[in-house]
Amino acid sequence: MANHASSKKRIRRNERRATINGDRRSRIRSFIKKIETAISENNAKDAEEAFRAAKPELQRGVAKGIFHKKTASRKMSRLSARIKAIK
Repeated sequence: MANHASSKKRIRRNERRATINGDRRSRIRSFIKKIETAISENNAKDAEEAFRAAKPELQRGVAKGIFHKKTASRKMSRLSARIKAIK
């Protein structure tokens, strides 16, 4: 248990940040899931539109420190290749 005021404040702040980061991560995963479903249905047009919407979200996640830069880059690259394959 925290004894100092600063450590108690840090615990409160960490809980708030964990909630915010979880929401952001969930939002990004939802965008990726839209792409995945469009790819599984062989719908290149919808997949392309979903990918276009998901790219800035992934990059924003990197800027906010939720994902590592190379993780987001790898995800975008693999999704792009899969979309290209169904065209």
